[in-house]
Amino acid sequence: MMTRRDWIASVAAAYGVVSQRVNAAPVKSVETKSIAAVVSIYEPKTHADVLIGKILEGWKQDGGAGPALKLSSLYVDQFTDLDLSRKMAAKYNVPIFDSIEKAVTVGTDRIPVDGVISIGEHGEYPINAKGQQLYPRRRFFKEITDTFQKYQRVVPVFNDKHPGPVWADAKWMYDRAREMKVPFMAGSSLPLTQRKPELNLPLGSDIEGAVGIGYSELDRYGFHALECFQCLVERRQGVESGVEWVQYLDGDAMWNVLDEGFVSPDLFNAALAAVPKVKQGDVRDDPDAGLFLFRYNDGFLGALFMLQSVNRTSVALKLKGQAKPVATQFEERTEPAHPHFAYLLKGIERMIHTGRPSYPVERTLLTTGILDRALTSRFQDGKKLDTPELAIRYQPVDYPHAPLPDLSGNPSQPLAR
Repeated sequence: MMTRRDWIASVAAAYGVVSQRVNAAPVKSVETKSIAAVVSIYEPKTHADVLIGKILEGWKQDGGAGPALKLSSLYVDQFTDLDLSRKMAAKYNVPIFDSIEKAVTVGTDRIPVDGVISIGEHGEYPINAKGQQLYPRRRFFKEITDTFQKYQRVVPVFNDKHPGPVWADAKWMYDRAREMKVPFMAGSSLPLTQRKPELNLPLGSDIEGAVGIGYSELDRYGFHALECFQCLVERRQGVESGVEWVQYLDGDAMWNVLDEGFVSPDLFNAALAAVPKVKQGDVRDDPDAGLFLFRYNDGFLGALFMLQSVNRTSVALKLKGQAKPVATQFEERTEPAHPHFAYLLKGIERMIHTGRPSYPVERTLLTTGILDRALTSRFQDGKKLDTPELAIRYQPVDYPHAPLPDLSGNPSQPLAR
């Protein structure tokens, strides 16, 4: 029997037209699952491009092998002068709908897709007094889950980066997912990227201290840095139980925590040595540097220095019985096609195929809360904020980072160790 794809190819050949593939070639012998994508904008090199583009054009976005996913529909919140969505939709025969409900239902009276990817990142959206860009992630999630309720079917949802980003919205999204039993993932691509040097801690490691370094905007990139920090310190002994207080410091108060030994200078120096500098001189001369300082409920101290004199993220750890800290940089390779997003998409693919999140969304809920409270503390002139709302408990899982898992691996099968 001739398939629809074969028919399209035969018609194209008859008229002398080179046919286009309908989405990337999936993993061999694996059923392809369909997804709806809800995005803020779709321009080259935006998160929509480096995630949805890999579904359409393969892991390397070069027409090669890709995930066992098919893009069935698309909703775009803002069409820009650099819009790529219309071109890609026409090329791969994907309908663009003018509402999220229509995208999730693919214009029918039911939900035929197996999952939804929600990308509320990039675009023209307001910024509040705390410096948080108010991306429409809660609105997207509400309309997605309202559609689930209306048509009485729930499918897995991935939310790019931090839900919210305001804490009240993030908590609302988490609670709604739990109430409706929506398999829900969120987060940064950087915990899944290559590490330089390679660092893979076993669960239950005896970690005595940790210092992280991040760069660029406090809201957009501070989240990435917190996710990198948390994906390592969650591997310390005991179940994660959340954060007791959060404080933002800058100026002399920031550097005093090192000079007075409240935060280990050795760990700071090790983390600093792991990232490239973009400005010469003493990092203490950086007028825009800031510190996210927080204490976990088990007494562990978190310290993340946001510096404008570097351009990568790192974490240094003090492990029991080792004299020298270990430190690693979370790489942001651009070729081929920003590969850390391929490993993020692999985790999303696994959730859509299995119906279970690849790693706990609670990790991202916690980092979202730390970031929101740090920005609130900054807005309140560095006030230390008690955070009983961040008593978020979860059990981390041993999910790998690049170059594992194998991108060609079957997403419905257990991960090879």
